[in-house]
Amino acid sequence: MMDFIVTLSIILGLAGAFAALLYAYFMGKSVLAQEEGTPKMVAISMAVREGAEAYLKRQFKTISVVVFLIAILMGIAFWNTPGGWALPITFVIGAIFSASAGYTGMFVAIRSNVRCANAARTDLNYALRTAFKAGIVNGMVLAGLGLLGVTSIFGIACVYYFYFTGQGIEGAIPIISNVVVGFSFGASLLALFMRVGGGIFTKGADVGADLVGKVEKGIPEDDPRNPAVIADNVGDNVGDCAGMGADIYESYVASLVAAIILGYAVPKLGGGMYGLAGMALPILFYAAAAFSAIAGTYFVRAKKGESAMKAMDKGLMAANVIMAALFFIISWVLFNDLRPFIAAFAGLGATQFIGWMTEYYTAPNMNIFGKLTGKVPVQEIAKSAKTGAGTTIISGVAYGYQSAFMMAIIVSIATYIGYVAFGFYGIALVGVGMLGTTGITVSMDTFGPVSDNAQGIVEMSGLDKIDKKAAKITSELDAVGNTTKALTKGFAIASAAVSAVALFAAFLSKVAVVGVTSIRASEPIVFIGFLMGAAFPFLFSSMAIKAVANTAFLIVEEVRRQFKTKKIMEGKDKPDYAKCVDIATKGALSELAVPVIITVISPILIIFLLGPEPLGGFLAGAIVSSLMLAVFMCNAGGAWDNAKKYIEDGNFGGKGTPTHAAAVIGDTVGDPFKDTAGPALNIMMKILSVIGLLIAGLIVGGAVSF
Repeated sequence: MMDFIVTLSIILGLAGAFAALLYAYFMGKSVLAQEEGTPKMVAISMAVREGAEAYLKRQFKTISVVVFLIAILMGIAFWNTPGGWALPITFVIGAIFSASAGYTGMFVAIRSNVRCANAARTDLNYALRTAFKAGIVNGMVLAGLGLLGVTSIFGIACVYYFYFTGQGIEGAIPIISNVVVGFSFGASLLALFMRVGGGIFTKGADVGADLVGKVEKGIPEDDPRNPAVIADNVGDNVGDCAGMGADIYESYVASLVAAIILGYAVPKLGGGMYGLAGMALPILFYAAAAFSAIAGTYFVRAKKGESAMKAMDKGLMAANVIMAALFFIISWVLFNDLRPFIAAFAGLGATQFIGWMTEYYTAPNMNIFGKLTGKVPVQEIAKSAKTGAGTTIISGVAYGYQSAFMMAIIVSIATYIGYVAFGFYGIALVGVGMLGTTGITVSMDTFGPVSDNAQGIVEMSGLDKIDKKAAKITSELDAVGNTTKALTKGFAIASAAVSAVALFAAFLSKVAVVGVTSIRASEPIVFIGFLMGAAFPFLFSSMAIKAVANTAFLIVEEVRRQFKTKKIMEGKDKPDYAKCVDIATKGALSELAVPVIITVISPILIIFLLGPEPLGGFLAGAIVSSLMLAVFMCNAGGAWDNAKKYIEDGNFGGKGTPTHAAAVIGDTVGDPFKDTAGPALNIMMKILSVIGLLIAGLIVGGAVSF
């Protein structure tokens, strides 16, 4: 028989995957069975739905051509390496799974927004559960597909080599190490396309809608007279649902792949190596995490007088406690070694601290960190808006930089604990611990765009004028959704950095065959690699932000053109919503190609021009720089956004004042930071490392020599 732990990991991995997918199915079925509301609410929801699905359909057509071409090139390049024939196959499967993860979550979200708005006519808990159920679908599909894909590849390789070859199960090891990287690359490439494209769409539309609607015309957000309002709501779904879903899915897969690659050579406490059991361990952890996340969702219920945020915090905390207990049992009972538990628990702990830290910098209310400092950064930024847009931006930049330093401390501590506990394998398990919460964390994240769209539907349908309770409930859920989205961005950035470090370690383990066992920064050629890697995220971010500016410019021009028709401002004529959706779609699809292409070719150019060790320097520089830049942009952007909303709630003069106008400008600057460039860096840093791993596979396979 095959090794007991390997067999158990395959069985439980598949069981966890199918449990998550079945739970997602039943949650989706439950929320879609709810009533949609009035005909006007349904019509608005349909416009958002059609725009989102049309955009993704056009995007997938564009991406499918690129995936097909890269698969052919991979087949040619890797044909003579171990498992090389399977690499393009797993690459395509990874791409399909990533696209499916992003699309499925969005499919339910764009059909749940109107149901959430309608549920708000009943009570807070009903509306909360509606939006959260839609989030559960996204979270569980991500966890289920990620676990299903990697476990299936691992299981097929093990079974094939055990039963159908004379090499024994150990013969599967080089194959597994190679083909899971192909799966990860496919997931990463699709995620980068969807995150960059979705980010350009959503922020191009959002900035265009705000600059003309709020600043120039003084009309409220989600006002049906604004021609860009439907495009803005479509963007919430293609960016925050489909884009973020593919982003987290890719991180989930990358952390699992890194741990599998590093697991074979991990030493046991009593001597010897873990071998395939070390490769199976992260699958067992993720299976336990899937069941924990399902259990945690049952704790998300708001008691009378309790906030929606507190209800979701209870669910996250419950999932973490159950997960930690299962990690301990797996480590002690199956491995008689607590080092895996210590490393994974460091990841769980880091996730909690990242949540508190992100909440401190982006939420408008006092939290545990705020009690220590006596300050609430969002309120401080809102106060600075009293003296104009300049001081608003300066204050936001200052707090964004500060948050980057705090994130570095948390990630450094978690990484160090993982390394001391279990070497580079421990760092990979820190990432597994962080991303084990994916099922429920993404549920909280998707709650954000669903509740945001629900509030928009309430306002655009006029329900807010006849049902004040529904308006109040959706407003509260929207405010909570802003916080959950910011928390998920912090979680995504930190987990991406840890996963990238683990992938980097896997890269070093492979290129050791050509004598590269460390990265010597004192060598000029290696230092050049570091420098180019550190600079690359700035080039990538500039392209993403400029793409938003270009798209926003076109939308501003179109909105101004339509507003020249007086009957639109008077509410007598309906704006041409489809025109702005079309502009955002074309802008996103035309602008996303270049950032993705330079990300793919950069490590290839570095290794052929400078060599393997400078490539290691390039990867290290890119990881560090991406982490700092992404945290700065996401937290500064989130803080500007909530400072604006804090003023809109009646503070410092409220809406329509110069203070509010200054805050809107700050939010406009922060939009491409927090929803386009910042989150895209998560994927960019990992895709560089994955390509580095693929190149290392060519070196080991003898296809490339230095």
